[in-house]
Amino acid sequence: MSASRFRGALMTVVLVSALQAPAHAYLKLGSDVNGRTISLLWPARTPVRYFISDQSVDGVSVPQFREAVGRGFDAWQAVETASVGFEFGGFVGGRPLDQDGANVIGFASRPDLERTLASTSFLIDTRTGEILESDIFFNSTFRWSVAPGGEAGRFDVQSIATHESGHFLGLGHSLLGETEPRPTGGRRLLASGAVMFPIAFTAGNIVDRDLTADDIAGVSDIYPDGKFRRTTGTLQGTVTRNAKGIFGAHVVAFNLRSGDMVGGFSLDDIGAFAIAGLAAGTYIVRIEPLDDGDVESFFENPSAVDADFKATYYQRLVTVPEGGGSVRIAVEVAAK
Repeated sequence: MSASRFRGALMTVVLVSALQAPAHAYLKLGSDVNGRTISLLWPARTPVRYFISDQSVDGVSVPQFREAVGRGFDAWQAVETASVGFEFGGFVGGRPLDQDGANVIGFASRPDLERTLASTSFLIDTRTGEILESDIFFNSTFRWSVAPGGEAGRFDVQSIATHESGHFLGLGHSLLGETEPRPTGGRRLLASGAVMFPIAFTAGNIVDRDLTADDIAGVSDIYPDGKFRRTTGTLQGTVTRNAKGIFGAHVVAFNLRSGDMVGGFSLDDIGAFAIAGLAAGTYIVRIEPLDDGDVESFFENPSAVDADFKATYYQRLVTVPEGGGSVRIAVEVAAK
C-alpha cells in the first residue's frame, strides 16, 4: 500500500486552498494517481472513529469542545440520503497533525496562519484514494465559543466543526455565497447558501451549524444510501463561450417550488456539468463566473479556470425527473 499525506488549508475565515478533484458536479478532495484523479473517501465501513485532543483554550473546556465537535459530525450523520457514521473514541494526549494512525481533532496555535480558523489534513492510500487518517486543528490564536446562541467576538466551534467535518468526509468547497472585497484585503461574507462555502461569517454567528440543500446533495453524492439515486434526479448540460467549453463555470439550480439551491461546476474541456441529488421538479438555471472567493479555494490549478464571462440565465425552465436526468441543456455565455 502506498500512502501519502497532504494538507489543505481547509478552513473558513477569508480564504482556503485545497487539492480539488474535478469529479462530477461537486468539488471533492482528490489525489492524482497515475494520471487520473481519485476522489478521497473513507473505506466502505462505518462508523469512522475520531479522538479529541485533551487541550483546552480560554472559554472552551475539553468536554465542551468534544460536545460541539460531536454536534458538527451529527449534522452530516443525520442526512437521510447519505450513508455516513462517526464514533467518538475518547480523549488523547496527541495533537492534530501527528502521524499517529488516529483521527485527532483539537486546538493548535498557528499565529502564522492569520486567516485560517481551522484546517483538515489527510493521510491517504494513493492507489485507491481511500482516507487512512484525517486530523482537524482549530487555530487557538482566535477566540472560540460554545455558547448555545453564539458569543460576540468569538468564533463558534460547532459551526466551524460542521464545515471541517464536511472536508473530513471528502467534500471540497461550495460557491453558494455572496462576498465583497475588504479594504484591508480578503473578502467579507454577505450571504451564504452552504456550510461548505470557504469564507466564514464574522465572529459570533452560528448560521453554519445547519446544513443546506447544497451540502446534503454533495455528501449524498459521495456516500449515497440505497434510495438516493432512485429518489433524486440530475441536471446536466454544457457551458460554452464562442462554442468553446468553459472549465470552472459555477452552475446553480434553483428549485421553483422549495426555493432550494444546489450548485456545481463545469469540470472538463467541453464545459460539461451534472448536478446530482436534486428533488424532482422545475428549476431555474444560472451560470456565473467564480468571483466570490479566491480561485485557489476551489481548484488546485487556478489558471485553468475561466471566469471571463457574464452571469447568464438559461432561457427556459428545466424539469428534473425523479431517478433520472434532465434533457441536456446547452448554455452559451458572453464575455465580460
